[in-house]
Amino acid sequence: MHEFGFVFAGFFVGLVVGLTGVGGGSLMTPLLIFFFGIKPYLAVGTDLLFAAFTKSGGTLSLARQRLVPWRVVGLLCAGSIPASLLTLTVLHRIGPASPSAQALMTNTLGVALLLTAAAMFYKAVRGKQAPRSLAQADLAQATRARHWSLPVLFGALLGTLVTLTSVGAGAVGVTVLLILFPRLPLPRIVAADIAYAVPLTLVAGLGHASLGSVDWPLLAKLLVGSLPGIWIGSRLVNRTPERLIRSILSVLLAWAGTKLVLI
Repeated sequence: MHEFGFVFAGFFVGLVVGLTGVGGGSLMTPLLIFFFGIKPYLAVGTDLLFAAFTKSGGTLSLARQRLVPWRVVGLLCAGSIPASLLTLTVLHRIGPASPSAQALMTNTLGVALLLTAAAMFYKAVRGKQAPRSLAQADLAQATRARHWSLPVLFGALLGTLVTLTSVGAGAVGVTVLLILFPRLPLPRIVAADIAYAVPLTLVAGLGHASLGSVDWPLLAKLLVGSLPGIWIGSRLVNRTPERLIRSILSVLLAWAGTKLVLI
């Protein structure tokens, strides 16, 4: 029964990621911990590689639709990859299964989920809607931040958060992108968020694998469901009821974050 549950969980999370750019770690990690009883350090490590493979499928679909702003992706990766490697070095020294590392991951995960929920709820209720399309002549200007260092800096913060918790590349990443690139159309925001997360989660996931923090059979079951899920979601990204989905997700993530913080 658990095998089918893992496949279904993978499909559901993949679908949501494809639709909104949100939901990889912020949904899958709490699902693994609370509903399947997976230990936090294994949930984080497995989910990072799950996100890498799942979002690779989504990135391929979005790249074929020419929606990925590669300049934005490159700036975020310039900050997130070095930060991820530094965080992995710290985890290697203290040991991912040690009580101190488990407490750090659990508490940081809870705070990350609450931040994600707050960012999603604000965007759904009060945030300005990003444009759905943009003239090609204006696209180059829309991919330029006020200063080149800002995406790199935020990328570094996200790299640290994602490596510790597997959470942050989705909703927090989308919110950061909306602030830094307000003129960028929403489908391109989602595409950038999914694409930059691929190298980040791959580096972080392989780092966790070297620490023994990945459950490989579990990963395979999740991917069986997620790859078709994110493909379907990314094909429907232009027709998603954004406010409704984000509002529902923000409530779920707030519940999961509160439960983790109070453990």
